[in-house]
Amino acid sequence: MPHTLLWIDAELDALRQAELLRGLKVRGTSQGPTIDLDGRTLVNFGANDYLGLAADERLAAAAKEAINADGWGAGASPLVTGRGQWHARLEAALAEFEACEAALLFPSGFAANAGTVPALAGQGDVIFADAKNHASLIDGCRLSRATVHIYRHADCDHLAELLAAYSAARRRLIVTDGLFSMDGDLAPLDKIAELAARHNAMLLVDEAHATGVLGAHGRGTAEHFGVEEAVHIKIGTLSKALGSAGGFVCGSRHLIDFLANRARSYVFSTAQPGAVAAAALAALEIVRAEPHRRQRLLATATELRTQLSDQGWNVGLSTSPIIPLMVGTPDAAMRLSATLAEQGHFVPGIRPPTVPEGESLLRISLSFAHTAEMIEGLVGTLRRLSPRRAAGGSR
Repeated sequence: MPHTLLWIDAELDALRQAELLRGLKVRGTSQGPTIDLDGRTLVNFGANDYLGLAADERLAAAAKEAINADGWGAGASPLVTGRGQWHARLEAALAEFEACEAALLFPSGFAANAGTVPALAGQGDVIFADAKNHASLIDGCRLSRATVHIYRHADCDHLAELLAAYSAARRRLIVTDGLFSMDGDLAPLDKIAELAARHNAMLLVDEAHATGVLGAHGRGTAEHFGVEEAVHIKIGTLSKALGSAGGFVCGSRHLIDFLANRARSYVFSTAQPGAVAAAALAALEIVRAEPHRRQRLLATATELRTQLSDQGWNVGLSTSPIIPLMVGTPDAAMRLSATLAEQGHFVPGIRPPTVPEGESLLRISLSFAHTAEMIEGLVGTLRRLSPRRAAGGSR
């Protein structure tokens, strides 16, 4: 290693000592309810494949059709020659699905957030951001050069105080996840939307983990709370419940035209392959045609949360297919994750900086593709490891 990079060894060692060092794994199978991870077959409770579409043959067939028609690479930014027929079709379909005027595709959900927030707010503006927002929203806020105020997680009283204190700002933007990706709880969007209207603030909601899962039509948290018209900027991903890849923004026609000119992660990124958009189009059709997927997923999640809570596990305030097991320290999280893997279950340990200090957890991600037997196996293993049993309580 070059002398100028020797400091990296010390940094890696510090991460290792703190149980925060991540290692790269190899998945040897398609994404699904079971996976081969570093040569070990495990029941997969670690993916965001909520509707079980990642390996769906209909998505693969749509992608193959697009490849046969257009090849693979897009070759340029969407503003140059990169935006093809599949991208245009998907943007139109997303706008229709989300009941918005227009939509814009980004290479990833991270790129959508990191590009959209700085396009909407800059020096002289104020952003109000939930303390547990996703890293992509955090980085978007940092890139904006706006003044950023963090309000306590899901605390609308704190948000109201901050909005009132900065009424003279040029522009004000509220930024929140709809469904929080680690704790599995929901932002109180009904109250946040009312505050945004009262204080004349823009409202941006990241629906990454809620798209396809929540709401009567699967449009996410805003639909769940009945406040879609109050959300000015809706951001989502194609890579979770929709089983494809990429991110998108939905909103007014003027908003989308503006972002196409000012969101740097859009302007300066090569477009996704058209086949990726074709797969997402197929997934959107499945979401429309098969609502039983999200209905069964949510019912299963409710039942599992109850079972684990009854065993003595702290599942926080989750109301979604993301179910945390709160354990506190990185060491405890990684030990429990390793023990579950020995029993055939992949449930990843989540540590800082993904979660705050003292809030390490295991993140159970449910999928429509999980069978009753798979879930029963996890429940049985966790019963044997439960805090209540360890303390000598009832079984």
